[in-house]
Amino acid sequence: MSLPTSKPGPRPILTAAETRAAEEAIFARGVPVVDLMEQAGAAVAEAAWRYAAMPPTLILCGPGNNGGDGYVAARHLAERGVHVRVAATGEPKTEAAAAMRARWDGPVEAIEGARSAPLVIDALFGTGLVRPLDSALAAELARLTAAAKLSIAVDLPSGVSTDDGAVLSPVPVFDLTVALGALKPAHLLQPSAPYCGRVAVADIGLDGGAARLWEVERPHLPAPGPADHKYSRGLLAVIGGAMPGAALLAATAAQRAGAGYVVLTGENITGGPHALVRRGEAEALADARTGAVVVGPGLGRDSAARRRLRAAMEAGHRLVIDADGLALLADGGISHLKRLAEPAVLTPHEGEFKRLFGDLPGSKVDRARAAAERSGAIVLLKGADSVVAHPDGRAAVTQTAPAWLASAGTGDVLAGIIGALLARGIDPFAAAQAALWLHGDAARRAGAALIADDLPTHLPAALAACA
Repeated sequence: MSLPTSKPGPRPILTAAETRAAEEAIFARGVPVVDLMEQAGAAVAEAAWRYAAMPPTLILCGPGNNGGDGYVAARHLAERGVHVRVAATGEPKTEAAAAMRARWDGPVEAIEGARSAPLVIDALFGTGLVRPLDSALAAELARLTAAAKLSIAVDLPSGVSTDDGAVLSPVPVFDLTVALGALKPAHLLQPSAPYCGRVAVADIGLDGGAARLWEVERPHLPAPGPADHKYSRGLLAVIGGAMPGAALLAATAAQRAGAGYVVLTGENITGGPHALVRRGEAEALADARTGAVVVGPGLGRDSAARRRLRAAMEAGHRLVIDADGLALLADGGISHLKRLAEPAVLTPHEGEFKRLFGDLPGSKVDRARAAAERSGAIVLLKGADSVVAHPDGRAAVTQTAPAWLASAGTGDVLAGIIGALLARGIDPFAAAQAALWLHGDAARRAGAALIADDLPTHLPAALAACA
């Protein structure tokens, strides 16, 4: 089943202010507000028509333009023969919403005590909400959606903060959210993302071309050609240390992610594929054919580990720093990152991030951007809603990752995938995003109760999907 969607390519993510600016640009071209609202409401109706097979429907309309979209959707659905009822918080408070209320020729009920319906559409409050819903209204929304078989939110579930994904008041879990014009951060960030359910983007003519934030998309990673060989596919060095199993996970993942030649350094490392080459650290770092280095997984935090990290940073190769490497960087090492010829990729989880950068203000996207600017590195802030940020302010957010990834060693696998893509010659910002997609897809293929060791075996299928 298809739904109204935006144009092909990476889907832009707009904040509330960016959405308003994009709308103002449309109005500046002479398009009336009511015409844009008409288009938005019609898109909601079309999405509901395709998604829900249109049982009797109750549309909840708020006082602003989100409510105006609801009145438009009600009219379009009624014209298609759907039994539609409208319940509102009161009279519209914007001129455009009032105009759309006037075009709806059916009755308007009060929300308090309204009967539910098999399909409930929430058009109470959308982009730009900054305060909690009135507790009585939140309770009515919860009651009506709980009694429905399906629920759809217009732009955003009411009670969700647009830019940081905060849940301002109790929010039902919706089956579908119709994002108007573009994705918003709350569609992808935690904790709001799960409340949105499936998200469909309705193209209403907003220009997201100037966006600095995108959704991570499936990358295009062509298979090797007849002229390729193991070195052209990328030689990656993984620097082992105190916990050899973590480095072995990263190295194995790199092999399965398409690296042509993977070298693993360190003592007492046993097992792993026979194709994995063991070599001394100094030799691996001095090899001019080395395309990238992964340092940190299982490295340790003693003086030997610190020496290994310093050697990796001084070798002049593309660099991924993870796990123990990040802990060592937290002790005054961030300033050295800006001396690198090309941005390193840092892969902290929240705890590592705070040790590196402190309690930065703002949303997860804001914090990752600030950290990238401060360090001069590509910062991949991990989590269910991983964010990749570039020092120049560009950033990308993933779809919610499988929760089973919250287990030991999965970050080591991610570091190995990034390293393989860097060794292949892919731009670090693009490599971090592509690795996130491959990592998540491998996890979905691995299924419930996965462990990190399972992921490399599913990477070839994930990689094949990107050819």
